Amino acid sequence: MLTSKQNMVMETLREIIETEKENPTAYRVHKFLEERGVEVGSLKGTVQVIEALERKDLLKRDKSKKIYMVENDNYADLGNIFSIPMYGLASCGEALAYADGNVDGYLQISKSLFRQNDPAKLFAVKALGDSMDKEEIGDGDYVVFEKRDADYDFENKIVVAVINGMATIKRYKKLKHGIIGLFPHSSNPIHQPIYLDESDTILVAGVFRKVLPVAFVSL
Repeated sequence: MLTSKQNMVMETLREIIETEKENPTAYRVHKFLEERGVEVGSLKGTVQVIEALERKDLLKRDKSKKIYMVENDNYADLGNIFSIPMYGLASCGEALAYADGNVDGYLQISKSLFRQNDPAKLFAVKALGDSMDKEEIGDGDYVVFEKRDADYDFENKIVVAVINGMATIKRYKKLKHGIIGLFPHSSNPIHQPIYLDESDTILVAGVFRKVLPVAFVSL
């Protein structure tokens, strides 16, 4: 069984080999991940992951330190992996984190996790804060959402909403007199609902589908 770090390196190696048509060194793997916005730590840490994969007979390196993948039954079929875009931070406290259309990177995810969803409609944001911790959305976790049209019924759904350029993850509820409530679900009593008028500029960017704890997706 591979750790999350080992899986990330294996998937990255496959992508580099397929796109750049050459076998990378550990340094190239490390820089590739940095360019994608992955918090990889030190080069030494990346080398240690590669060495662990060598001991599992999944990789080998030649005299020039170029890395080659050794396909065997111990590693899952990467044809089952797809990428989804990852956007900026979304607050799980007040609506503080700026959300724009720039993609910060991509998460590689098994299709088995999203059998009922269209991969083209999925995207992820990184949660900031603890106002949704009772929904098991923790500070720093990656949260996957599905894009929905404006006429979708968002009632009582966990959504990522963009309010005047700020993104927040909350439960959406329509109240009386044209009021929209975005409600936290937290063990921290400091968090309060956000109340909006239907005339306010609000974009519900997506509906919650799954949380990916940061411990399992960071290298």
